[in-house]
Amino acid sequence: MKFKPILIFLLFPLAAAADVAVIVHPTNKNTFAVSDVESIFMLKKSTFTDGSKATPFYLSGDETSRNIFNEKALGKSSSQLKAYWSKLVFTGKGTPPPELATSADAVAKVAADPTAVAYVDKSAVTPAVKVVLSLP
Repeated sequence: MKFKPILIFLLFPLAAAADVAVIVHPTNKNTFAVSDVESIFMLKKSTFTDGSKATPFYLSGDETSRNIFNEKALGKSSSQLKAYWSKLVFTGKGTPPPELATSADAVAKVAADPTAVAYVDKSAVTPAVKVVLSLP
């Protein structure tokens, strides 16, 4: 029996799913709840819980990780998030955080910048960063 490619995706939908890790610099001693990550990435607050500066970075090139992060950490679909940023930009109240092309770029940025916080595909995590939240 031959399976058509579409049937494989219907039979094994979880195979394409990836785990996402929220990462910070290894010296960052803050604790993180999903609500903290949401507040930082939605620019509702610009500091970690200890008062130090927080600089969030989005991924632009990894749609799977970005969609998981948007839904599980921010509670928004990609279209809802786009509308949120459009409203902030239009009203002059903010602009989206900078974007990095790949998980490897995000790991490198976070490893070099103690203020940085990003999310990556969990398989990209290295000892140069600290995972503070996992999103399956």
